[in-house]
Amino acid sequence: MTETKSKLIHTFGALAELGQEVANRNDFHETMRTSLHLLLGSIAIMRGGVARYSRFEHSMQLVAGRGLGDDFPLALTLTHEDERQFLANGLYPIEVSQAQVLPFVQVYDNSLTRTQIELIVPLVVRDEMVGALFLGEKATGEPYSSYDRDIISAMGRHIGVAVAQRKMLADLERQADENRKLFDSLRTTYKDTVRAFATAIDCKDRYTEGHSVRVGKYSEIIGEELGWSEDEIEGAAVAGYLHDVGKLTVERKIINAPYRINAKESAELNKHPAVGYEILLPIHHPYADVPLAAKYHHERLDGRGYPDGLYDRNIPYIAKVVNLADSFDAMTTDRPYKRRRPAAEVFDDLQRNSGKQFAPEIVNAFFRGMLKELTGEAKEKRFRKLLGREYMEAEGLVPLLRNALNGMSPTSPLTFINGD
Repeated sequence: MTETKSKLIHTFGALAELGQEVANRNDFHETMRTSLHLLLGSIAIMRGGVARYSRFEHSMQLVAGRGLGDDFPLALTLTHEDERQFLANGLYPIEVSQAQVLPFVQVYDNSLTRTQIELIVPLVVRDEMVGALFLGEKATGEPYSSYDRDIISAMGRHIGVAVAQRKMLADLERQADENRKLFDSLRTTYKDTVRAFATAIDCKDRYTEGHSVRVGKYSEIIGEELGWSEDEIEGAAVAGYLHDVGKLTVERKIINAPYRINAKESAELNKHPAVGYEILLPIHHPYADVPLAAKYHHERLDGRGYPDGLYDRNIPYIAKVVNLADSFDAMTTDRPYKRRRPAAEVFDDLQRNSGKQFAPEIVNAFFRGMLKELTGEAKEKRFRKLLGREYMEAEGLVPLLRNALNGMSPTSPLTFINGD
């Protein structure tokens, strides 16, 4: 009675340790080695191994072993009959000596005999085989009792759960990786489509070729300098690319007029923000503010913009970003009726209109981005590519930017810093 009680205490202790090991370990192979050690030690088994089953390869890979020697196969192939028999047997141990009809036992007879493997225990979890245990003789030389087999089955269930968890995590990681690749592919396709659309918009205006793409890139730089998240920065770029989509409905002769257009033509052109909004609104964008940028990128903080004459905080913040990017590109691009303005004049305009047309902190962010590139703090030469080397190497540009930044407040009563 005392011996039986001692066995029970030892067994329950081993089961408890095994359960904790399975629950707490993150290293799968270490979990398997420790679990095998606990199992062998609980019944004093001389040698054994744990194998993980792959139904795609119809094989088992040895993931932990003790006392099996270097010649024991690391990969063991199963036939359909082996798989059927193992699954049907469940967690109950199979005696190798009584299973000579199994193809698996016939194929690996030499290895099983040499290592004196007496039991094969299929690891079955929720009617799915996940692996197997290979157990040698007991240290006492006695045959396995029904009590031993019950303990092996109980501990094998714990080990099987650990193997199943590993498989489930691997499947989830693989699926997540596939989903991530699919998402990245869709995201790339979306971005390429947006860029192509921006090019199509600009093709209608032969004088401003590349305008929408440049506005998108300037908006992206501003977003980065404002400390936005990756998704918000990408949304700003898309808003910039598509801000002029409404121009597709404006007559080409108005857009391409080689002179300052009259009031009637100007009224027609000024419809493009509202039209752009109507075009973009029904489309399911990853970035919800894109249609708002198209509609309100000509609004001003002081309420003197169009189409709705919105004042300050009523203007969506993304529209304020695109407004600056759009205005800067217009000032630094040659038009049929005027040459692009010198850098000093442009920076002075932005500074003077800070708090009137432009949000000061957005102007500040734009200036910082350019200064970082000029001083070498930013390695990527984005402004140089957009404006040209000659423009970026204008004499006195660095002190000009520094003076502008020093002379500006980060905000003013006429701006409301908010990402809405």
